[in-house]
Amino acid sequence: MTGFTREDTPVAMEGGGLDFRMQEAGGDMTVAFIHLPKGTDMAPALKGLEGDLCQCPHWGYLFKGRIRMRTASGEEIYEAGQAYYWGPGHAPEALEDVDVVEFSPTAEFSAVIDHVKAQAG
Repeated sequence: MTGFTREDTPVAMEGGGLDFRMQEAGGDMTVAFIHLPKGTDMAPALKGLEGDLCQCPHWGYLFKGRIRMRTASGEEIYEAGQAYYWGPGHAPEALEDVDVVEFSPTAEFSAVIDHVKAQAG
């Protein structure tokens, strides 16, 4: 068994206030510590994925901020203090500075992150 802290988790992406750290946690799952600055809209980086949406499921907890989650069937707002499950087919937008910790299937999550990095150039 292993414990994880934000500080000890490797940086996967950063820049423009974004701080995205991820580490394989075991059981084919990855833990991610994510900070999105207010105004971050992930939709452009998801273009080219099925439905132009993230197809990886995530389970997590929102420590700080508010986030709009857009799906093909509409949108929902999540706020600090909420645990969540986001199924395949979503695109997040940070309405405030956001801090989350989430767990995702490693293979699907890595594919999405690779796509996002490729979009960033």
